[in-house]
Amino acid sequence: MGGMRRPSTSTIVSVVTIVLVLSGTVLAYFFGGTRQTNALDFVLPVIASGALLLRERFPVVALIVVAMSVAGYYPWARLDGPLIVLTFLVFYTAADRGHLTAAIATASASLLAMGLGETGGVRHVEDSVFITIAGWIVASIAFGGVARNRRAYLHEARQHALDALRNQEEEARRRASEERLRIARELHDVLGHNISMINVQASAALHGLKKRPEDAEAALRTIKDTSKETLRELRTTLGVLRQVDEDAPTAPADSLARVGALVAASGLEVRTELSGPLDALPTEVDLAAARIVREALTNVSRHSGSAEATLAITNTADDLVIRVADDGPGTTYDGGSGFGLQGMRERATALGGTLEAGPRPEGGFRVVARLPLKGTR
Repeated sequence: MGGMRRPSTSTIVSVVTIVLVLSGTVLAYFFGGTRQTNALDFVLPVIASGALLLRERFPVVALIVVAMSVAGYYPWARLDGPLIVLTFLVFYTAADRGHLTAAIATASASLLAMGLGETGGVRHVEDSVFITIAGWIVASIAFGGVARNRRAYLHEARQHALDALRNQEEEARRRASEERLRIARELHDVLGHNISMINVQASAALHGLKKRPEDAEAALRTIKDTSKETLRELRTTLGVLRQVDEDAPTAPADSLARVGALVAASGLEVRTELSGPLDALPTEVDLAAARIVREALTNVSRHSGSAEATLAITNTADDLVIRVADDGPGTTYDGGSGFGLQGMRERATALGGTLEAGPRPEGGFRVVARLPLKGTR
């Protein structure tokens, strides 16, 4: 019982229509005034009914068979049953399945044959009945075409909705990926810099613990302050991730307007050269530039083997140019993870700028970033 398939709506409609037509034929036999029959009274209704059951799979074949059966039924069969009702259903189905040309051609041929049959001496149908039959045939074809167009419209609307939903999901995934990358850069730039400073100051404290205790004390104090700042930055980042509905953190973001603080936090002796105003830059350029400076100085401290660096920032009205260079031997450089340079380059590229990094011919390492100012204000 569980394997039995429920008949389709189309099959149910076909069966009900066949039952009604055959019942009308039986009633015509008993109450039609004549009980004289011939073989066509039985053969043609059976053929037309069988073709009607195939109208969904073979709409054109069903249309032709039913139309020919009806065309032969009324002139030569004895009973006047309602077999013509079957034609309305097959005309509708043919148009609904996209065979509009076949439906119109068959309808025209049927009505033309019916009209020519009435030009003889014997009239089989009145003019009003002929017009009614023609109207039902046209209406059947029209309803089939409308049903097909409506189904196509609903399918297209559904497809558009699915495409829109798919695009929204892809956009959400893209934004999530970009946000993860941004957070990774923030953590690397801020926490990586601070932890690197802790490592440098810890090394200095160990070396100066016996020879110069005052230097060791200063280094430990720097470690304390830097670790406190690291914890604050970490709490800020985690707060943004966990409490997106709350107010944004109030701690000041890195900015070239506070370049002195960036330089002091590096723990290096930095020779700074500033040209042009740095306090009215576009926000995204200002933040990216400050993070590039922070990361470049961190790389000097971590990898160059030198305690000195040169920082030059030039505002040319069209571009903001940042140059960070050192003359260290790079003996402590071990290749690193590459995320620092990658993060700086991604920040520059995101603004339409460029970043070049590599050894200097005269020795040491150099980072040059160009960030466009036009179009970002």
